Amino acid sequence: PVNQADLSMLDLFRLELETNAAILDAGLVALEGDQRPEQVEPLMRAAHSVKGAARIVGLPLAVELAHAMEDLLEACRQGRMHLAPGHIDLLLSGNDVFSRLAGLPTPRIPDELAGMADRIAQARELLAHCLAAPDAPVTPDAPVAPPPQGAVTTTADSPPDQATIPPPGTETPPAGATPGPPTAAPSREAPPEAGAAAGEQVVRITAANLNRLMGLAGECLVEARSLAAIGGLFQRLKADQDALSGLLSLLCGLREAAPPGATGGPAFRQPTRPDTGFSGGCDENLARAGRILSGSREALLQGMERFDLFARRLENLADRLYNEVIDSRMRRFSDGLHGFPRMVRDLARDLGKRVTFTVAGQATKVDREILERLEAPLNHLLRNALDHGIEDPAERARAGKPETGVLTVSARHYAGMLAITVTDDGRGLDPERIRAKVRDRGLASPEMAAALSDAELMEFLFLPGFTTAGKVTEISGRGVGLDVVHSMVRDVGGQVRAESRPGEGMGFFLRLPLTLSVVRTLLVDVAGEPYAVPLTRIDRILSLAPEEIRELEGRQYCLFEGDTIGLAPAWRALGVRESARPTAAAARPSGLAVVVISDRLSRYGLVVENFLGERDLVVKPLDPRLGKAPGISAASVMEDGSPVLILDVDDMVRAVDNLLGRGRLDRVGEAVKRQDVRTRRILVVDDSLTVRETQRRLLSNRGYEVETAVDGMDGLHALRGHDFDLVVTDVDMPRMTGIELVRQIRADARLAALPVMIVSYKDREEDRLQGLHAGADYYLSKGSFQDESLLAAVADLIGGPEA
Repeated sequence: PVNQADLSMLDLFRLELETNAAILDAGLVALEGDQRPEQVEPLMRAAHSVKGAARIVGLPLAVELAHAMEDLLEACRQGRMHLAPGHIDLLLSGNDVFSRLAGLPTPRIPDELAGMADRIAQARELLAHCLAAPDAPVTPDAPVAPPPQGAVTTTADSPPDQATIPPPGTETPPAGATPGPPTAAPSREAPPEAGAAAGEQVVRITAANLNRLMGLAGECLVEARSLAAIGGLFQRLKADQDALSGLLSLLCGLREAAPPGATGGPAFRQPTRPDTGFSGGCDENLARAGRILSGSREALLQGMERFDLFARRLENLADRLYNEVIDSRMRRFSDGLHGFPRMVRDLARDLGKRVTFTVAGQATKVDREILERLEAPLNHLLRNALDHGIEDPAERARAGKPETGVLTVSARHYAGMLAITVTDDGRGLDPERIRAKVRDRGLASPEMAAALSDAELMEFLFLPGFTTAGKVTEISGRGVGLDVVHSMVRDVGGQVRAESRPGEGMGFFLRLPLTLSVVRTLLVDVAGEPYAVPLTRIDRILSLAPEEIRELEGRQYCLFEGDTIGLAPAWRALGVRESARPTAAAARPSGLAVVVISDRLSRYGLVVENFLGERDLVVKPLDPRLGKAPGISAASVMEDGSPVLILDVDDMVRAVDNLLGRGRLDRVGEAVKRQDVRTRRILVVDDSLTVRETQRRLLSNRGYEVETAVDGMDGLHALRGHDFDLVVTDVDMPRMTGIELVRQIRADARLAALPVMIVSYKDREEDRLQGLHAGADYYLSKGSFQDESLLAAVADLIGGPEA
């Protein structure tokens, strides 16, 4: 039994063992080709650290094994011996003990180590024998320890100097059973038993990242407490407003009580009113009201300034905190590759091939969840490349290639996505061989198969069960691996494609989102409500004229770049009631808005009311109590706090396919052909009630539909919630000026093309240039304001009142 007081030290030991075992595993594989002292020193330090940590927690068997490995590495560093592949195998098998211990719950480590005492003793003897006789072949008689999960073991046909390490005590699969694909490495997360409650997941973040999070949390606390001072100002403003209201009530009473023709003054004082608390004559109370009004205005200005400053600081702080939290989810790409160098090395030797495995972009940041999901796809791609792609040395020599093949995995950030590439310089795939498989399996007619391009042929590789391998081996050949790759990539909203260079090599290119917590989307209007479609799942967006819509057997479609794309209304696929569709926005003036989506087999065009622009949305999973909402994958919140649903593209494709099968699709083109003439809408933004009302009446009388906003902020909210053809705005307004409103409009992808007219009392040339430079289309001075001049300017920008 383990002393509970020692568990905390064992936790630290397990974490340190995990780190150092990963260093040893990757370093020993690299050491086989490069045994310079600087390559050996990090491995010696790792073994030495394991030895010291094991001594502290009282694990003498681990101390002895680490010490024996350190001695052999020290002899290599000093140049007293060269490590042969058999020596590397022996060191790797010793490190398997550490990897196994690192993946166990903390309380099980001592007992597991004790159970491997005989094997560890044998390993120490073999290491000591290697040190005493460096040139003697390594021929172990028994295994040392089971390899870490996912490590590939060699077979009995290995060279005589190779130390084979099969897992002791593992069950042998029954005859005829298909071995499952091994994972590339053990999980790097701490097991739930190690300090976490049941059902909880434990993750590790760097101390620097945690310190930044703590600092930002402290700043948030300080900013939150600063609200008390702003609240005090608003309380003072409220008290002044109450006092002013009481004074106005008293003055109204004095006016009603005064004799006809009398003027206010001391002679007409009334007794104190119980509901106001004020007394005195009109002049005195007017002066008092003026003072209160002046004080409340000053308090209001101070409060607004402080609140604006607070809002800017809080927004900046929230952005920093959010980015820091996102960064805490990110890990280095190399963290997900532990075990792959070992797997490639062992599998290549098992196949009798020579391979150099390189990783580019090891420091690239990858979302923790995506990195975990990448394990199986990368494992399949690497095994396929080793089995089918890289030739054996004799074949490569006959082809004029170096006998050692090159297998490369790279990762980088590109265009807001994570781009991962797996390439080899092997034999590649002959497109004609794929074409023949497609034809033989009946996946396409002979005529269609003959017309397929190379890129289209490569798409067939990702179909379930599709393979070009001549035989099935334990490594590959069943056509399952690439299906796993495709499924994982589509599950996270990514894309994958293959590219073959016959005789030169093969490449697989994966494009994945940087994080699963934030998704880049296209907002679309469906039945008057916004919906978000992940950009990675959109093939195209189209704007179709009515005459471009064709019909065959009652089903509508369009042609684009030679492809036939079936059309379906998005509201029908979502199951929205038809009555919820706004008649005024049945179609865009420029044509039918279509979002083209697809899965492996089908491709359709969803007809929406309008495109609302691109947005980065924070993904919020739906409550599990709701079950699976058809067509919906998740939800999010817009900048103004309104909710938006994120579409499940695969669900939408299936829904359209079912509708086509039942013949229940509406005729989408009719919305464009029968749309009624609509009235152009104008938004008037001005803080002056008189000016707003004057402009509203003037434009309404001409036939335009007019809405008003009291300042720039109010106007911006109106623009984000409704569609307008023109904005007429003042310059000097509270909360947001007209100049800032114009800049916000031009910065919004959905509103950027909206015409904007500035109508202001500022008629200086520099004021006019400032408005035009901000992005206004027209600048009209109120000093020379005439009814016809405003109407002429509006007509010049958007035409008459009817669209």
